[in-house]
Amino acid sequence: MKKSLRSSVITIVSFSISFLFAASAHSLSTDKNQLPEIGTSAVSTLSLDKERIYGQAMMRSVRASQPIIHDPVLIEYINDLGNELVKNADGVNYQFQFFLLNNKELNAFAFFGGHIGTHSGLITMAENESELASVLSHEIAHVTQRHLARKMEAQSRTTPLTIAGMVTGVLLTLINPQAGLATLTTTMAAGQQAGINYTRSNESEADRVGMNILVNSGFDPNGAPEFFRKMSAKYRYTSKPPAMLLTHPLPESRITDSRNRAQLYPNKLLAPSLNFELAKARLRARYEGNGKDNISIFTDEIRRGKYNIKQAALYGQGLSYFEDKQFEKAEEIISNLLSSNPKNLFYVDAMTDILIEQKKFEPALEMLKKLNLIMPNNQVVTLNYANTAQKAEQYNLASTLLQDYLIVNREDFVANDLLTQVYRKQKKTAQMHAQQAEVYALLGAYPKAIDELHTAYNATAKNTLMQKRIKARILQFQEQEDQLKRL
Repeated sequence: MKKSLRSSVITIVSFSISFLFAASAHSLSTDKNQLPEIGTSAVSTLSLDKERIYGQAMMRSVRASQPIIHDPVLIEYINDLGNELVKNADGVNYQFQFFLLNNKELNAFAFFGGHIGTHSGLITMAENESELASVLSHEIAHVTQRHLARKMEAQSRTTPLTIAGMVTGVLLTLINPQAGLATLTTTMAAGQQAGINYTRSNESEADRVGMNILVNSGFDPNGAPEFFRKMSAKYRYTSKPPAMLLTHPLPESRITDSRNRAQLYPNKLLAPSLNFELAKARLRARYEGNGKDNISIFTDEIRRGKYNIKQAALYGQGLSYFEDKQFEKAEEIISNLLSSNPKNLFYVDAMTDILIEQKKFEPALEMLKKLNLIMPNNQVVTLNYANTAQKAEQYNLASTLLQDYLIVNREDFVANDLLTQVYRKQKKTAQMHAQQAEVYALLGAYPKAIDELHTAYNATAKNTLMQKRIKARILQFQEQEDQLKRL
């Protein structure tokens, strides 16, 4: 199942966060057990509750403005990997959320409330999962060490107006990107030198803490220096470095420090990760290039044996045939992969799409029904099952699956959007408008969400339970919007 949100791209919210995280030089701590600099004083500037509210608001703005990859298979992969790392981190105060942007530029960023974004180009450049995990570990460290809040605390001691303006700038960026960035530019100019000095410590600490997370999670410590080395070699002579090098500068000292730090740990030789290779192949086949070119690329890699895991190369080839609408060839390849690994959700998702395009709904529904019994409420299985059901015009099945799923996963954008489509096809006017309101709310468009709820209210019989629920939801959205303005 492939679901991408396409909208006009406005200035990215992460710019403001990356601005706060900017760094230059780094120093090495030779003691791998050295305690990190816990920023408890930051509590006086920004409470955990406020961080969480800021983070939720920023995430809504990112959904509305950026090319997020709404792909259940890739969402599950990046969250499984990210949360495996979070389990081995200290100072975790939030439920982390990892997401992907469809962007070939190398970048990863973290902001309030445990939100971590990764550009697709970073994954396709990484040679192995340890390299990707090293970047995520670094971003997790930025969050657990509360670097954004600590920066505000440090600057407020000398330039309180700068901090007030910075907070205002972040909020304005959520509502009015151009005004927000103008505010940030002015306030950062006033305290630029203090900011640089402080963020050197941030980056050094994130490197050190991130390495501990990486190693404690069972990954190769050399993943960090190897990724740094490749980035440095690739962009050494370029006039336009990638976004990640603008927000996380990479002087030679940082590469050396990372290499020395990795040598403090035993070498760890890991076999290639199938899920990592499948995620990488999926991004290349579905989000980069075009079907015909990708068919040639993957076919050549298979012929020459230029792959880490053959199944992943075949998977990429099968998806490329699918993108080129050669469904029979795609089905032959994916069917063979699925027969050898019937619970692999990368294969299940691809086979579902292939069968839907050929209107072979019954075998798809049968496959997903069996998996749903084994993995109830799994996002890949549930969303594919519901999507197949609505394509097969089994709308009651689709709506039941999605309603149950959303009880636990209320902010799943794909599920909310899909349920809106199902209600529309069922001609359930009130439910459709109420569900569309949830989609708008996830994008931070509260006025539109409230307008949809008023329409739903008017389409519902008077004095019913649904009318009461709609009125309560209107009040909740109004309170959320007012709460953001009060911060």
